[in-house]
Amino acid sequence: MRVANIKKPFGLSVRTWRTRLGISQEELAERAGLHRTYVCDVERGARNVSLESIEKLARALEVSVPSLLSYSPAPASDPSGAGDGLLKILLVEDLADDVDLTLWALKNANIANRIEVMRDGAEALSFLFFTGKFAARRQEQSPELILLDLGLPKIDGLEVLRQIKSDPRTSKIPVIVLTASTSGRDLATCKRLGADAFIPKPVDFHNFSEVTPKLSLQWALLKPPMAPRPL
Repeated sequence: MRVANIKKPFGLSVRTWRTRLGISQEELAERAGLHRTYVCDVERGARNVSLESIEKLARALEVSVPSLLSYSPAPASDPSGAGDGLLKILLVEDLADDVDLTLWALKNANIANRIEVMRDGAEALSFLFFTGKFAARRQEQSPELILLDLGLPKIDGLEVLRQIKSDPRTSKIPVIVLTASTSGRDLATCKRLGADAFIPKPVDFHNFSEVTPKLSLQWALLKPPMAPRPL
């Protein structure tokens, strides 16, 4: 594998772990005993990093070296980014303002995952189950995390959640319910249907970062490395 294919995902990993800590590049550089320009180049994917520097960065970021290195770089022949190692996110939300706020919050948290947006429940189910205009969609484009609003047109969020969790093709996908409702009945129904977590609207950096560890997702939502095949 070419070094150029490794540097950018590693830089993304460093940047997202740094963001989780809430520290600047300058502070990371000071903690690691490295120059700020060096850290900047690492995060841009423009620097060959020695093992010694990787260990320094891991200590400064308070993570293990394997965690810092746990990414799956995209092959050079995959310009779509489908194999870039980042979990793909499906956001199901009908209100334009809430979509914009959510995308803004994730972008400002340096979450660089590919995010598909569906505006109603019927469209979301069509996307997930390869029907209608999404019949030709490729399997590798399927989401691995769903952010689901409850108040959707056409098919409401509870029914979307029920269908996701009752179908073996999608039942294992973590679903985070986005809700402005404080109704205990709604939350209880979501839990019964299999919701994995809840985030109050509007989504922001803090409430998103609070739930992702509970879903066993690493920060930056990096896929765990694939286990080696037995010889």
